[in-house]
Amino acid sequence: MASDNGSGDGVVDVLVIGAGASGGAVSAWLSEAGFKVMCLEQGYWQDPSKYASASPDYEFEMMTNWSIDPNVRQRDEDYPVNVSDSSVTPVMFNGVGGSTILWTAHTPRFHPSDFRVKTLDGVADDWPLTYEELEEYYDLNDDVMGCSGIAGDPANPPRSPRQMPPLPLGPDGTRLAGAFDELGWHWWPSDSYINSQRYGEGRDACNFCGHNHMGCYQRAKSSTDLTYWPRALRNGAEIKTGARVRRVTTDSTGRATGADYIDSKGQQRHQKARSVIMASNGIGTPRLLLLSESDSHPNGLANSSGLVGKNLMFHPFAMITGVFPEKMKTWRGPLGNIAMSQEFYETDASRGFVRGYTYQFQRSLGPAWVARGGFRDPVPWGDGHHTELQNRLGSMMSLAVIGEDLPELHNSVDLDPEMTDSDGIPAPRIHYRISQNSRDQLDHAIGNAKKVFETAGAVDIFVDPMMELSGWHLMGTARMGDDPARSVVDKWGQSHDVDNLFIVDGSVFVTGAAVNPTPTIQALALRTAEYIVANRSDLKA
Repeated sequence: MASDNGSGDGVVDVLVIGAGASGGAVSAWLSEAGFKVMCLEQGYWQDPSKYASASPDYEFEMMTNWSIDPNVRQRDEDYPVNVSDSSVTPVMFNGVGGSTILWTAHTPRFHPSDFRVKTLDGVADDWPLTYEELEEYYDLNDDVMGCSGIAGDPANPPRSPRQMPPLPLGPDGTRLAGAFDELGWHWWPSDSYINSQRYGEGRDACNFCGHNHMGCYQRAKSSTDLTYWPRALRNGAEIKTGARVRRVTTDSTGRATGADYIDSKGQQRHQKARSVIMASNGIGTPRLLLLSESDSHPNGLANSSGLVGKNLMFHPFAMITGVFPEKMKTWRGPLGNIAMSQEFYETDASRGFVRGYTYQFQRSLGPAWVARGGFRDPVPWGDGHHTELQNRLGSMMSLAVIGEDLPELHNSVDLDPEMTDSDGIPAPRIHYRISQNSRDQLDHAIGNAKKVFETAGAVDIFVDPMMELSGWHLMGTARMGDDPARSVVDKWGQSHDVDNLFIVDGSVFVTGAAVNPTPTIQALALRTAEYIVANRSDLKA
């Protein structure tokens, strides 16, 4: 039932919950069309001068106050996540801009085949839309976010020119690219939402400081607090920070009426709305839907299918690191934005698994990070420590393996029976195990990555067969589809159960592909916004 505990807020056309990648995009597009938009965000605006990247103690800050893991960071606006039954730790950030504050901004698109895996490979399900239907929204998003890259990649469909040239490969990227060339394997400069030249409002080019994933203090990295939110605010959208939503409210017919939340002063409030859009990521959204049970929705909001929280996909990551005999200053430049290879992306039955993986070229960081082992092996203490540290520092390069994580019901998000956030709201609990198909992908990728490093002249190779702290990509927990019995939302992101409830984050993914999901999340959010503008005038006052 609808409730108003404490102070109330005037009715808006659209209430957006979450101010990250998708929340910013949908808020900007709907407000531009004249909808009265309010966004509730439990985090706050960020001061770039206080990012870890701006601190001389940046490596300590990166591992503590600015950790990508909310269970380590433990800010007041974070919520804990129970990962005791998960082989992967989810990482996220609460605040205006969401996880685009701490992302690497490596932004490839899905392939056309990623939308048709059931038809092509007999696994999972096809999406209820195609790459071609989403392409114009990819283009729109690139224009707002600003994409550095270059056309002509043979692994992907032809597409419109990027807004900026690609970021320089650097001597380190050139070294790995040469090895791929010698092996006859595909590679291509990465698409990145990092400026290679001035682009956007007061945003200069990347200065190759190497800290972009710790919050870009000079605004060269595109995050939605710098791109979509200024546009949304100019259009009249409003945002309330420090607003922790505890449930979406409904009336006696089961339609959404707004949300109950706790404001930054700890007061219980209710925001009334004609419609609600969930943009709280693939863990936060199912958590709130499950918290929003009512007489009309006894198993959680929009959950008649029983699939809210099910089919969690992360992307299993392996990391293979080579140490080279010469210094290449591998701490310089964006961490994961050099180049990628999709040589092994599409299904090849001879490999013994379906679907495939992407290699993402990775740099390394500074001395503390290297001493702690970088992506895997610490420098041993005692005699020889400084010699080995000197050997590795500035000489380490990695290949990150992003494998396609197919949906499985047992991989899921539910409500923890004991753990709560600081306001007493049940925390999410993660259940996740890697499949044999994903394990086979990673093992195949590790073997080929070793060939790359051997060809490139590495003198030592370290392997992390699956990174634990790698849950950047939160997908699948409120999947889209045409059949209400087998999906949570339709192809427009509209709930099958509640016609004025929409979901625009990675929860709606049917499959995960083998690339970073954010451009696809944002393209889907823009598509949903245009659908609402064209078809849901009933939601507008």
